[in-house]
Amino acid sequence: MSPVFPMLTVLTMFYYMCLRRRARTATRGEMMNSHRTIVSNSRTSPLNAEVVQYAKEVVDFSSHYGSENSMSYTMWNLAGAPNVFPSSGDFTQTAVFRTYGTWWDQCPSASLPFKRTPSNFQSQDYVELTFEQQVYPTAVHVLETYHPGAVIRILACSANPYSPSPPTEVRWEILWSEKPTKVNASQARQFKPCIKQINFPTNLIRLEVNSSLLDYYTELDAVVLHGMKDKPLLSLKTSLIDMNDLEDDDYEEKDGCGMDSLDKKFSSAALGEGPNNGYFDKLPYELIQLILNHLSLPDLCRLAQTCKLLNQHCCDPLQYIHLNLQPYWAKLNDASLEFLQARCALVQWLNLSWTGNRGFISVLGFSSHFLNESCLEVISEMCPHLQDLNLSSCDKLPPQAFNHIAKLCSLKRLVLYRTKVEQTALLSILNFCSELRHLSLGSCVMIEDYDVIASMIGAKCKKLQTLDLWRCKNITENGIAELASGCLLLEELDLGWCPTLQSSTGCFARLAHQLPNLQKLFLTANRSVCDTDIEELASNCTRLRQLDILGTRMVSPVSLRKLLESCKDLSLLDVSFCSQIDNRAVLELNASFPKVLIKKSFTQ
Repeated sequence: MSPVFPMLTVLTMFYYMCLRRRARTATRGEMMNSHRTIVSNSRTSPLNAEVVQYAKEVVDFSSHYGSENSMSYTMWNLAGAPNVFPSSGDFTQTAVFRTYGTWWDQCPSASLPFKRTPSNFQSQDYVELTFEQQVYPTAVHVLETYHPGAVIRILACSANPYSPSPPTEVRWEILWSEKPTKVNASQARQFKPCIKQINFPTNLIRLEVNSSLLDYYTELDAVVLHGMKDKPLLSLKTSLIDMNDLEDDDYEEKDGCGMDSLDKKFSSAALGEGPNNGYFDKLPYELIQLILNHLSLPDLCRLAQTCKLLNQHCCDPLQYIHLNLQPYWAKLNDASLEFLQARCALVQWLNLSWTGNRGFISVLGFSSHFLNESCLEVISEMCPHLQDLNLSSCDKLPPQAFNHIAKLCSLKRLVLYRTKVEQTALLSILNFCSELRHLSLGSCVMIEDYDVIASMIGAKCKKLQTLDLWRCKNITENGIAELASGCLLLEELDLGWCPTLQSSTGCFARLAHQLPNLQKLFLTANRSVCDTDIEELASNCTRLRQLDILGTRMVSPVSLRKLLESCKDLSLLDVSFCSQIDNRAVLELNASFPKVLIKKSFTQ
């Protein structure tokens, strides 16, 4: 063989490595050009026409702004053809997640961040969509109609949700990912990221979002999947090199989401006798522990296989007091949990959010979607001193499963957002869990009478600091009176979209009088909030930091100025769709109080 050919092979590999690195660091426009360069080398049969399809169904999501019993601002609006696009603005027919910006993390109810969370895992919410036909994806287009820029990852799944038989293997592949970026324009756009080619067909796509850099809620209208029914054939020029092999610093390889199996990393290989460790084993045990505390979870498990000394340190239960498995949701399975079990004797904070999807984790493996009544029973028996339990969006749990939570008498935080907890079980929980500091009951549609719940909270939960009653449909001024008189330590109260509360009953003024420690108060979409309520807040709740009165027709700029002058710590004021607050008033208030983020949106 001529010596020219090896040299050409090396140069070809170097050329493609440069192309790949340039694509990762380029702007979106440059990435599209790079994408076209590579795709132009693919050959497809004339019969293998591109299939273009909208999402057929929304099968899973982490949160949405809308109600469980309507279509307004819900994730279900992502199914089918666009309702709004290419129009821009705030429309109820779009999909909207629950939060935006950083104010959510600055509330009294915010949880402390988990240690060892990979810095480049920044997904906050997700939605999963199915499509009619399985295809090899060539493009994914997201139609964004308001404040775009939240989507940071797009993934494809090998499992077909419409197949009658369960899959033998479930794989998730990242088609595209990017760090959160600031998009200055709020107008609609068709987001067309450059996706990578995968070697299996899919009809299940997952979008992950981060809204921390947004000025307001992002709104998504539809998702379009482009693809080929048959696997595209690469030309000889590109088939010489597997492009995935060149991804030496992609997220999935570096931080474990795309590893073949996490259990290989979690398992401790048998370690034979090796050389001594030089001066490293002379370091104090505590110092080595402190050094290892900075490693990611997969790196910690890899290091455990290097020598006996580091194996001992890496398997020390003190390294697993904070255990965040959410970044590895795509590959976590029963075997992974089994290998981690011996190291988790001292675990105090465990995050299993998003895990167990598509059968990755079974009930026996845990002994989300794998979570059922048996799991909650095991938790209540094995973790009697548990202080924090987050069951957010566990909407597959049967109502009777929540009875077991009443055994966790040491609970300080309980999140039941979008669950099917019923009134009887919740009353039992409140009766026995009197140490609660933080309670979220947002969008719990199975509660029959929230006045009864509020009365029990006021009677039993004297230490409560934050309460989320978002979209509680039947609470009245009677329940608010019981709540305000019993929970005098409340710092955060969310009464957004509670239509049965009326300012004329004096309920909001009573809150202001009896709860002087309030830092966050959301009265979203309550049109009866008036100047009197705002002035009462200004007089009594001077520690107020966040106030949402979106949609009221009876608040004037004069009362808002009094509030801003009195509440020096106010940082967020949402007056969107407040008919008496026009653009001029907002500009004047912004000029006088530049430190306050005053949000204002108008009906389209």
